[in-house]
Amino acid sequence: MRPLRVLLTGATGFVGSEVLRTMLRGRAGGHGIDVRALARTAPPGTPDASGPSWVPGDLSDPASLRGAARGTDVLVHLASRVSGGPEACEAVNVRGTRALLEEARRAGVTRIVHLSTAAVYGPGPHRGIAVDEVFPAPVSHASVTRLAGERLALEAGAVVLRPGLVLGAGDRWVVPALSELRSRVPAHWDGGSGLLSVVDVTDLARLIVTLAATGTPVGPAVHHASHPVPVSNRDLMAALTERGLVDPVTADWSWENCLRRLREVPGSTSERQFSLLARDHWYRSEDIWRITGCPAGPGPLARLAGSTPWYRVHLAA
Repeated sequence: MRPLRVLLTGATGFVGSEVLRTMLRGRAGGHGIDVRALARTAPPGTPDASGPSWVPGDLSDPASLRGAARGTDVLVHLASRVSGGPEACEAVNVRGTRALLEEARRAGVTRIVHLSTAAVYGPGPHRGIAVDEVFPAPVSHASVTRLAGERLALEAGAVVLRPGLVLGAGDRWVVPALSELRSRVPAHWDGGSGLLSVVDVTDLARLIVTLAATGTPVGPAVHHASHPVPVSNRDLMAALTERGLVDPVTADWSWENCLRRLREVPGSTSERQFSLLARDHWYRSEDIWRITGCPAGPGPLARLAGSTPWYRVHLAA
């Protein structure tokens, strides 16, 4: 039998690079996956026969995507613009996604996995909601356009994944933001009672590869893709403190006092982002793991030991 041929976008990013590693490990284990990785620039170095085939393409330039999906069976679309103004986000997350999906349609690709984000729901708080139990109300340009990209993917028959916070080696936002916030607001935030949907990047990658490789019939549909068990902010911060990634604290401040201190001490993390990390933002995520038969794993806090060395280097830098 010939191997499954996968077109992967975002292969040089945080989640995409872990998905690529997982696919290549599967190939080494005899699972038969050939990966065509779309990138603006291929990583430096001599091409490796055990690695992916890199093809040039830029989502902000639809003409560069012509023929990218030819000869492939599955599209795994993980690339997105996660910051920037409306035009930059629209170019990648909407027009680029539309062009890529058109290439997939032209090539006869019917199995599509599309990565989105729970941030499309907006500021919250959200407490144990099912998919679209509250109306999506994204705030940032990135989230607005990623929601629009979701709709295009669903029209093409995709399974759309909305993870919450993603931890692991390569995370340049969640733990760095928590570290900054702890230094600006040195206390337990509202008792650390906020419940969060979190997933380790290695577990999210396993889920994505399972969907790509097995063709489990779950699309077109949206699924939350965090670990099924939410994590309290207090437990998350305690785990990060234990590993020396955030400062220890003893004080316990009300939410009003936390916001007052945040406004007094300048920093790069906004009040809206503080709320996202400290207050209830959890989404029922058990269905996708059950449907695919993919084990959810021990949970993101249990995985922290493996990514702690990377975080230490990144935070020091």
